[in-house]
Amino acid sequence: MTETTEKLGAHEVAAWLRRHPRFLQQFPDLSLTLVVPRDEGPAASLASYQLEVLRDKNRELNRRLHELFGNAQENERLAVRTHQLTLALMRQDNAADVLRAMAASLAEDFAGDRVRLVVFRPVDGLEDADWLQVVDPQDARLAPFRDCLADGEPLCGRLQPEKSAFLYGDESGQVQSTALLPLPGTGVVAVGSSDPNRFFPGMGTLFLRMMGEALETALGRFGS
Repeated sequence: MTETTEKLGAHEVAAWLRRHPRFLQQFPDLSLTLVVPRDEGPAASLASYQLEVLRDKNRELNRRLHELFGNAQENERLAVRTHQLTLALMRQDNAADVLRAMAASLAEDFAGDRVRLVVFRPVDGLEDADWLQVVDPQDARLAPFRDCLADGEPLCGRLQPEKSAFLYGDESGQVQSTALLPLPGTGVVAVGSSDPNRFFPGMGTLFLRMMGEALETALGRFGS
């Protein structure tokens, strides 16, 4: 009688263990003798290796939770400030005060380094405001803004040089990122920052749209 012995390779053993994940529960002593190589340092027991993996996953989960919590807190602060801005705009008695309240809130409550408003019609009482430009909607300088004025979608990030020069003039070189809020038929609102990461493409623009709607509604009360 001839006896044959089948030799199993590492891949076959690994495949078998995958099909029987509870194997070590039946033979717990094996878990004490198995070792798993680390990237650095000596080998570790399977139990300590699994514990280390779980700790890494726990740290990553905690990091994500802290990030989500931080985002939730920031969104809550933005919601409160946007609500306060809306109320402030609605309390004003004329278009000039509406625009003043908007500019002041963007500079103070939303920490804008440079705030610029462009409107398409003159507003009495704001002839000397350095943060305001009154421009005819057909003005050639508005050509770079045609697309965003057509769709009304806010833009965030670093502006093209011609846009930045129009909005910020001699200070354009100091503005590294901008939140741009086009208001079709009304004008443009821009909040500039010296921080290149303050406003970036892909960031949420919900609150910007809400602020734009509040401004248009407030100005609409005075026919502006």
